[in-house]
Amino acid sequence: MKPARTTPALLSLVREDWQAHGRQWTRCGFRAIAVYRFGVWRDSIRSKMLRAPLSILYRVLFRHVRNVYGIELPASCKVGHRLIIEHQHGIIVHGEVEIGNDCIIRHGVTIGIQRIDRPRDVPMLADRVDVGAGAKILGRIRIGNDVKIGANAVVLGDVADGATVVGIPARPVG
Repeated sequence: MKPARTTPALLSLVREDWQAHGRQWTRCGFRAIAVYRFGVWRDSIRSKMLRAPLSILYRVLFRHVRNVYGIELPASCKVGHRLIIEHQHGIIVHGEVEIGNDCIIRHGVTIGIQRIDRPRDVPMLADRVDVGAGAKILGRIRIGNDVKIGANAVVLGDVADGATVVGIPARPVG
């Protein structure tokens, strides 16, 4: 995934996210994604003089989304098209995580490291992953296409395409 390089590309991605969120600009998930997209776009500006005020604005918006909505989605992670954040609060995404297209994340979800001494071991979510409320996805693992992760599941290992996992630790069902 490449970051948006031009303003029209940024607007196109934001419009796509807006449509995925039911065309409701007031939804906290849409606002978090819009701030994320702005942060990625801001990084593409080469001139430090132009980028500096945009970086300040991004940091203010990022902190607002994190502190008010409880959604921490840094611009350093890689997010595909049409990510839906269904509910607010308690959503933490590590800065190096990769999330594919058409994924859904609900409240209380953590996607990040498993061990403090391995800060770069982060999950990679493929396309159309549906993450239930309260789920934890931890460590250097790959979540396949069309996976459903049950509420409060703790995923510590790879998950095959099309699987549904539940429990602590998460295991396939069905």
